[in-house]
Amino acid sequence: MAMKPEMKTADVQKLVTDAAATGAAQARKIIDDGATQARVTMEKSVEQASKAAEGLMKAAEEASEFGRGNAEAFAKAAQAYVVGAQDLGRQTFALFQGLTDQALENAKALSSVKSLKEAAELQSSFTRTAMEKTFSESAKLQEAALKLAETAFAPLGARVTVAVEKITRPLAA
Repeated sequence: MAMKPEMKTADVQKLVTDAAATGAAQARKIIDDGATQARVTMEKSVEQASKAAEGLMKAAEEASEFGRGNAEAFAKAAQAYVVGAQDLGRQTFALFQGLTDQALENAKALSSVKSLKEAAELQSSFTRTAMEKTFSESAKLQEAALKLAETAFAPLGARVTVAVEKITRPLAA
């Protein structure tokens, strides 16, 4: 651009000052807009990070609660099993004690028989009684063992149901 001879130094200084002011204003606007955009982006990032942290905390709490529920169910199952096994042991001991007592009575009765026929009849009667008692008590023990299994595994079965519900539940829920 050719300078007109009639331009004075003051005019040139004014043009330079005006151009500098305009450039500075444009630079200031670009910097301010950039800072505003950076602040908005940072706020969104912080918000998203907060949501992610909340989601992780919620997942951790749910996992902890699930684990606690599993431990409680296992403790209940173990307690039910121990109590039931003790009861089965007592019933079995009572059965064997009764059979032993009956065998002792049979031995005493056999010691006082007068004939071989009478001994055979007594032994046959005692054997029949012992077998009937054994079958009867065995059925009761079998029922008690089945009930024990159902009772002991009920808390664990309930936890499996909870686990399946958690797995099959939609993720958005």
